[in-house]
Amino acid sequence: MPSAANILGFTLLALVIIVVPGPSVLFAIGRALVLGTRPAVISVLGNAAGVGLQIVVVSLGLGVLISQYPPVFFAIQVIGALVICYLGIRAFLSRAKLDVGSQEKESSASHVLRQSVIVGITNAKTFVFFLAALPQFVSPAEGSIVIQMLILGVIFSVIGVASDLVYAVAAGKARDWLSTSAERLATFRGAGGVALTLLGCYMLIDAIAH
Repeated sequence: MPSAANILGFTLLALVIIVVPGPSVLFAIGRALVLGTRPAVISVLGNAAGVGLQIVVVSLGLGVLISQYPPVFFAIQVIGALVICYLGIRAFLSRAKLDVGSQEKESSASHVLRQSVIVGITNAKTFVFFLAALPQFVSPAEGSIVIQMLILGVIFSVIGVASDLVYAVAAGKARDWLSTSAERLATFRGAGGVALTLLGCYMLIDAIAH
């Protein structure tokens, strides 16, 4: 169990990192504008599950191993960026297609969840944060390092999910409110697609630059 001081310090750091909107927030908002509130909530939970796997990997020491092999780390970054670009471009191109059958298939819980888990796993920003921050807030004197890191990871995930859900639900409600007009709904779906595409492009450029 981490010490109270380490828990407090990490929680404050996590709040600062999470409150400033980052890729996960933009992803949640983009999905809400494209698919609506329920799929956006599923996207947040799926993204959190993917990030949770990152926490487990870093806690078990595999994160350091992966970071020592630049081609592997670069591949993870590129895959994540391309997945988001694909989701954004697809959403933009199909913004005016309001066929119920295809929309239900696109926004089915399992489909959205799978996509979101992949996005979470390949989020290089959170991976780097965990690599840098988790070791700073654990101590061998407090017991198992792995358990301490996992506990801190849970704290981060809870704060992250709560924050992302606020953005997702707010964006989803705004979309629902404007969905009485097919033209406005298509515009919002297109805006969500553009947001996701720009996020993916930013992540890709950032990966290449580093």
